[in-house]
Amino acid sequence: MSRSVISTADAPKAIGPYSQAVRAGDTVYLSGQIPLDPATGELVTGPIEAQARRVFENLRAVAAAADATLDHAVRVTIYLTDLGHFATVNAVMTEYFREPYPARVTIGVASLPKGAAVEVDCVLVTG
Repeated sequence: MSRSVISTADAPKAIGPYSQAVRAGDTVYLSGQIPLDPATGELVTGPIEAQARRVFENLRAVAAAADATLDHAVRVTIYLTDLGHFATVNAVMTEYFREPYPARVTIGVASLPKGAAVEVDCVLVTG
């Protein structure tokens, strides 16, 4: 099986020893995205809606670099530091995904890198 790294300047650079995404066959594994502005590398602050939109925009950019879209998503994982934001992030997610929605899990966590309130990763199948 071939494995290739996916990267794009349209999403934030990795902040650790990982790739933005890796393709293995017809499956693309998108690393978790936090609300970093790819142009500045700074964390988007403010309402959770703005943070979630930045996260999904980052995921969309990485998917595009893999010649895919978020319509190819089969699995999404959302990490929230405040599960009180669950409904708001759900609403934002519907701006980026359409039915049939991918499988998903949402996990409440104590903290995320750089003090982010939300992180999302995704698995795409393109075949």
